[in-house]
Amino acid sequence: MGLALYVVLPTMVRVVSSWPRLLTLEPWWLLLALTAEGASFLCSMALLRLILRTKSWFPVITSTLAGNAVTNTLPGGDAVGASVQFRMLATAGIDSVQAASSLAVTSIIGIAGLLSLPIFALPVVFGGVSTSPGLVRAGELGVIGFILIMVLGVVLLTTNRTLILTGRVVQWLLNKIPRHHPTTNLPDRLVNERDLVRNDLGQNWWKAVLLVAGRIGLDYFSLLAALRATGARPNPPLVLLAYAATAVIALLPLTPGGLGIVEASLSGLLVLANVPSASAVVATLAFRVGSYWLPTIAGGVCWILFRRRYGPLKVDERTR
Repeated sequence: MGLALYVVLPTMVRVVSSWPRLLTLEPWWLLLALTAEGASFLCSMALLRLILRTKSWFPVITSTLAGNAVTNTLPGGDAVGASVQFRMLATAGIDSVQAASSLAVTSIIGIAGLLSLPIFALPVVFGGVSTSPGLVRAGELGVIGFILIMVLGVVLLTTNRTLILTGRVVQWLLNKIPRHHPTTNLPDRLVNERDLVRNDLGQNWWKAVLLVAGRIGLDYFSLLAALRATGARPNPPLVLLAYAATAVIALLPLTPGGLGIVEASLSGLLVLANVPSASAVVATLAFRVGSYWLPTIAGGVCWILFRRRYGPLKVDERTR
């Protein structure tokens, strides 16, 4: 993490130091960018609620934002944030296997959606729009990644062997933890939960598709609105490629929440997408305010509200 931050520090400092220019942005476009980002988070929570098969909003909202805040602030944040979110859901009374499988399915669907974005932009680029070869290569890698994640999803949803093997490995690791309550029948419970999730997605697949599209589309629209707030007139397909490439880079757990990595990657790729350098820097900062800083603060508040309602985090031993 330290090495990654050292490499991207100059660009990160340049982006963060442009904060006074936020006051010069067109307020209505900036407000639209922040509103779209909030709606994007809401779609993500609604997707998790759908897959969890619960009618309650409070544990879903608070666990999502609190887990996201942990992801954005701690080294190895993706794993720690997912762990915190899982424990919050279990503390709220949701079956632990159901919570774990739902978080995994939500993550796979979200990654597949991100990797599919270049598919929508590459036809325009290949149709004659002038662009940087780097953006085209990023789009091609995104398509390859989309194919791989779809193959993984099909294997997990249609076969038992991989899931059972994964369950056995996880169960063995859990039982090696000192003073850990013995975990039994995890592979079978994972298969049963997978079948329930598959059945629910089969009945509500159109809702899941709409929510994933809303989650990613609104996040992308937030970036476009931030660019318009600077007075720039971006080319949407090229910005989509820059956005998709940055999202893929951010999946690598190099820094908490992609801090520094996203700022450096997105601002540089936006320049390759023919956005003026000054506009790219300040738009990146405005975008990160809505997608990183404000949700992180909200996550701290949600953690306090959750603890007041449910008390200390615990795992429901009945589901082990």
